[in-house]
Amino acid sequence: MSAHPTAAKAPPASDVSAGVGFAGLLGLLAWIVFCRNWPQFADAFALPGPRAPMSGPYAALAALFFSAAPMAAWSVLVDKVHRNPSTGIDWHRKRPLAEVIGDSAIKLAGLWATWAIIAGLYCIARWYWRGQYLFAMEVLAAAVVPLVVLSVPYVLWLDRRLVEPRDNAWHFGAMLLHRAGWDAEQVKKHWRAWIIKGFFGAFMISILPGGFAVVVEADLAQALRDPVAIGGVLIGLLFVIDVQIGTVGYLMTFRPLDAHIRSGNPFLAGWLAALICYPPFVYAFMGADGILAYEVNTPGWGHWLAGHPALLWLWAGWLALLTAFYAWATVAFGLRFSNLTYRGVLTNGPYRFTRHPAYVSKNLFWWCSTLPFLVSSGSPVDMVRNTFFLACISAIYFWRAKTEEAHLLGEDAKYREYHAWMERHGLLTRPLTALAKRLRPRGGAMVQPAE
Repeated sequence: MSAHPTAAKAPPASDVSAGVGFAGLLGLLAWIVFCRNWPQFADAFALPGPRAPMSGPYAALAALFFSAAPMAAWSVLVDKVHRNPSTGIDWHRKRPLAEVIGDSAIKLAGLWATWAIIAGLYCIARWYWRGQYLFAMEVLAAAVVPLVVLSVPYVLWLDRRLVEPRDNAWHFGAMLLHRAGWDAEQVKKHWRAWIIKGFFGAFMISILPGGFAVVVEADLAQALRDPVAIGGVLIGLLFVIDVQIGTVGYLMTFRPLDAHIRSGNPFLAGWLAALICYPPFVYAFMGADGILAYEVNTPGWGHWLAGHPALLWLWAGWLALLTAFYAWATVAFGLRFSNLTYRGVLTNGPYRFTRHPAYVSKNLFWWCSTLPFLVSSGSPVDMVRNTFFLACISAIYFWRAKTEEAHLLGEDAKYREYHAWMERHGLLTRPLTALAKRLRPRGGAMVQPAE
């Protein structure tokens, strides 16, 4: 008789190896070093053009390639993910083109209609046509023709090898074309996945240039003299890593890489909890003038620790460490990062210590960097408000964590095993679970902690 899964000394095997994300990280860092030192490279090889660091938006966009290519290569050549049964591909099967072309045409109709509808939604939503989103719209507009053209050979090639070619896109196409056999639940799954890609993909592309430029142009010699400045540079670099790897995750949803979206979160609460954390909704809740604004008269850690160099260096290191843990949580996903989705189960890296490393580190960072209970106005009202509102934001992330767990618990037995293992062995989960049991009313149901 096998041991109970929660008694295992190790969590279940992760669906993503550690090597994937670190391959992408090395590729990204190499590109950043190249961009920072472009003048030296140009001089060494007598190349034409300006002699300045490559910090523009297109250099930031190119960084996606240098992140994605090593991850894709590692996934196929080392991890051989294309052979996973979860891809839905049988490489030994190659149907005749005549056998699949009908279904492929229906699928392409569904895909093209989906892209047209998303493009229409971009046109309607005003926030996509100002500020940082203008870059995302430029990039996506330029991608339309290549996407449409390349989708034809890709779909035909893949459908000849898929175990079940009639996927969610086919069901949506069949619904539009009034073909028999389409299923409404599959259409919902199709749209949940594409709304996630459309909403978050545009946002991620829009924030690529800003952080990348800061990192490439940073004066390290000057920053090293000031703990606040070097802390800012390190934190900026780590956020660039998070954004770059995360953006790749939204773009590289390909079945041969086993990185496809298997399902989007089906719970309305999950969508509400996630969307209010991103533009445009975040401005109404967490922005400077938002309902939950928590940075009123808060000059932050650099102000309050000024004049204490040792404490400044210590605090800068602590904030950089929290941000590194946050970035690691994204890097660990490799090609599979995206909000509100199930794309396999992670049990390694920071997910060995807590089920929600990004949320834990992000919220700790906000508390430690803002210090909401210390205000320059000296007003007790500001102190109470800031502290209360940041606590509310942390509660929103707890809510997000619980809805994500509910989604994954319903999708994968491996996640259920991992969830139970973490309650017994997780560095943060185990003590929180024990505390929740002690606080549980007698006869009442226990609310599992989301750490």
